[in-house]
Amino acid sequence: MQIIVCKNGSAGINFEHTGVDGHTVLRFASDVYTDTILRFARSINGQAPSLWASSSPDPSKRDPSSFGDVSTTPHKLEWDMVPELSTALRFAETRLADLINQNEFQTLDFMQYGKNYMTSQGFSPDAFVQMAFQAAYYGLYGRVECVYEPAMTKLYHHGRTEAVRSVTTESVDFVTTFWGENPPAQKIELLKKACEKHTAITRDCAKAQGHDRHLYALFCVWQRSIDEEGTEAASSNGMDSNGYSSPQDGLSERDPSSAIDSPGRTSMLSEEGSVNAPSPTHGQSAHAMPTIFADSGWDKINNTILSTSNCGNPSLRQFGFGPTSGDGFGIGYIIKDGSVSICASSKHRQTKRFVNAIEQYFLEIRKLLKMTQRRGTSSDKNATKAREAEELRPRSKRTKNRGRLVGATDGKTGILTPHQEESAAASDDEDLGGYGFFDAGMLLQALKSSQEGQERPSEKAVARREVGKKLRLMEY
Repeated sequence: MQIIVCKNGSAGINFEHTGVDGHTVLRFASDVYTDTILRFARSINGQAPSLWASSSPDPSKRDPSSFGDVSTTPHKLEWDMVPELSTALRFAETRLADLINQNEFQTLDFMQYGKNYMTSQGFSPDAFVQMAFQAAYYGLYGRVECVYEPAMTKLYHHGRTEAVRSVTTESVDFVTTFWGENPPAQKIELLKKACEKHTAITRDCAKAQGHDRHLYALFCVWQRSIDEEGTEAASSNGMDSNGYSSPQDGLSERDPSSAIDSPGRTSMLSEEGSVNAPSPTHGQSAHAMPTIFADSGWDKINNTILSTSNCGNPSLRQFGFGPTSGDGFGIGYIIKDGSVSICASSKHRQTKRFVNAIEQYFLEIRKLLKMTQRRGTSSDKNATKAREAEELRPRSKRTKNRGRLVGATDGKTGILTPHQEESAAASDDEDLGGYGFFDAGMLLQALKSSQEGQERPSEKAVARREVGKKLRLMEY
């Protein structure tokens, strides 16, 4: 694990994911962040609480000789750079730079709304953001791919994570409906169903009731039995060094007419689409690959296109990681009270465009939520009585004094037609008049009203004639 501190005081952590989970490192970063704040507080008030409860005396007040033969003064490490070491270091840096430049990263700090707004609308924040990833990807590529999200299982001894499969029948129905010409109420209703399904799956995975880790354990048991007698059988089945049978880069095939698709495994499928397990040869008949691992579905769930992770708190500004496949995205996100921070990465696959699509989705879904609430079609179970009464209250037909609504009448009564009122509501996301305030003549109307309140020239002349007039006693 590397702690990187920049010249301006900002710091970051880089670590290898194999041996430790993100939430473990997050706890470390949170403790460092919290301890920094508490140390500053104690410099102002010595009675401020401390993160570390210890009965040991303050090291700064101890006698240096009590520490023994140790040096407490930091010093710079001096390296004896022999020519062989310098050459190896230069080549290693070149190789590392190649690996770094194979990936690109883009960030999004969405400040319009966050956790508070999502929960007020009756959505799970994590499920709400997960649907945003799927909808944005579908809007760019027209298909739904394999999505991965980890769920913590640290409730159990030696528990780490379980895979949450965000793509469900409900989520596919939502994204296809969202990008079609459908009523806003239908889109919001399907979004709620997709989020509820995602929340239920996440809850089951947190209880270690998922299927991915169980299947992987079975796969490891089979692989271990192969290793006991040699690796010849595994290599003949096309297995790579880590035991996974993954498609090669550039050989993935997709059906453009299918909404749900992922890289296929043509070598294992017949023309009719059935699974053809490889015929066992001599020496591997006793350890032939189980049919479940020869199925194309095993390849699909192990070739993640959208690898996502929700890991963060106010101590972090951004959190991200690289893609897990050559044609996929790595998405790290932090859902805060009033904002959402997203860091997306890919191997130069229009990452900036994908991030922009996510931002536009957030704005569009908020517009749809406002439209359904205006029409009284909100089905939020957590809505208060005041909100329900507001939705049932009859709305006045009098037009609001906003520039976009003035002049858009039916030509007879001066009142907006239902179609025009719907169009105006759809185009006005923030309830602001915008430039239409001046275009609709309201500025001229305001100027006329101000002129009417002023004195006329004839009245001013009469007032001037009164100056210097001698008043009689009765006029005082």
